[in-house]
Amino acid sequence: MKKHIILITLTLIVFSCSSQPQPQSLFNGTDLSGWHIDVPAMDNDPDVENPFIVREGMLVSLGTPPGHLITDAEYRDYRLEVQYRFPAEPGNCGVLVHASTPRALYSMFPQSIEVQLFHENAGDFWCIVEDITVPDMEARRGPKEEWGIVEGKQRRILNLTDGSENPVGEWNTLTVECFGNAIKVWVNSQLVNEGYDCTADKGQIALQAEGSEVEFRSIELTPITTFSH
Repeated sequence: MKKHIILITLTLIVFSCSSQPQPQSLFNGTDLSGWHIDVPAMDNDPDVENPFIVREGMLVSLGTPPGHLITDAEYRDYRLEVQYRFPAEPGNCGVLVHASTPRALYSMFPQSIEVQLFHENAGDFWCIVEDITVPDMEARRGPKEEWGIVEGKQRRILNLTDGSENPVGEWNTLTVECFGNAIKVWVNSQLVNEGYDCTADKGQIALQAEGSEVEFRSIELTPITTFSH
C-alpha cells in the first residue's frame, strides 16, 4: 500500500511538472519571422530604411523612421519577458500589449496599452485608445477631467518607481503579466506598475521605433492558465 501511494505521488508530481506551460520565444535570433512592420514612412517610398533589423543575434529597433514591429499572432493570458538595453544613448521605446487596430492614434500608434521603456520611466502605462485603472489614479494620472485615451487627453499613468533600471548600456529585464483584465509590470524583478479593469484582454504585441536605438536579445512568452497562475 505504501509503495502504491508513493507511486501515485510521483506520478502526480511528474504530471504537474510536465503540464506547466513552457516559454516560447517570439524572436528566433535570425530574422523577423512571426512579425510584420508598420512604418508609415515606408508606405510610398521604397527607399526608406526599415528601422527593425536583426544584428548579431539581436532584434534591433534603430529608432527612425518611427513605427512598430507587430506580432502576426494575438495573445491573451500570458507572461512576457523582454531583455533589452539602450546600447549607447538613453532614449525612448515601448512594448505594446493588447494591440489591435493599426494607426489608431496620431496615424501611428496601434490601439493598445503601452508599457513604457523610456529611460528612467520604464513601467509607465500609456493608454492608446484602450484604458486601464490603477490605485491612486489621480496622483499618477492627473486631474480626472483630463483623463482620456485619444489625442490631447492625459493618457500617461506613472509607474511606482523610476529606480529599477540598470545604467545605459547594461541589460534590463522587463516582465509584463497579462491575465484577464489585469496587467502587472516588473523591471529587473521589481514590481513597478499594476492595473486592472483594462478595456482589452487580448491582442498582438508590438515593439516601437520611437527615436532611439534599442537592442532586444530575448523576447519570451509563457501562457498563463488558471492552474499555473
